[in-house]
Amino acid sequence: MREWIYARTIDWRFYLFLTCTLPFALLVRATANGNLGPNPLETIRDTTGIWTLRFLLVTLAITPIRRITRWHEIIRARRMLGLFAFFYAVLHFVSYVWLDQFFALDAMIDDFKKRPFIMAGYVSFVALIPLALTSTKKWIGRLGGKRWQLLHRLIYFSAAAGVVHYFWRVKLNVQSPMIYGVLLGTLLLARLRRSIPSRFCGVMKERGQL
Repeated sequence: MREWIYARTIDWRFYLFLTCTLPFALLVRATANGNLGPNPLETIRDTTGIWTLRFLLVTLAITPIRRITRWHEIIRARRMLGLFAFFYAVLHFVSYVWLDQFFALDAMIDDFKKRPFIMAGYVSFVALIPLALTSTKKWIGRLGGKRWQLLHRLIYFSAAAGVVHYFWRVKLNVQSPMIYGVLLGTLLLARLRRSIPSRFCGVMKERGQL
């Protein structure tokens, strides 16, 4: 019975992995077939950027979904989704540094000064690096549970910077970035709604008032 349950766990995570690779596979196929539209670089850059933001939000949604549905097994998907967010962020960053700027550092510095949305995207990407590096169980043991959780709250900062990056990037047609911003705000409020009462009760218990 235990082996059957374990097999079912492996199955759904495997299918989730395949689903997460689908945007990349479709992008590769479009590139190979020359179906990236009149501006291939922009298509690659926008596609990888939007999927980075989507994976960040889906990762943040795992805990609320678990609390609402009481499907505790879903927490096993959080690390995979977070790493895929980093994967698409790397592709997005590479599309800018390599395909757009050809590793010209001086040109990139000038671009940062002229276009603030690029700096917001860079901040979002940099915030994801320590999260990806410390995503293993060994790092949880090295840092300790509380410090590890505190560090991984950077995902909210990364997602917020990503929304700002997207908002400043599109300039006029801001409907899509605003939707992502509302989703992020909802997820953040859900976390605060749960964490603030818990901390208050903890303080009261320490003071002997509960």
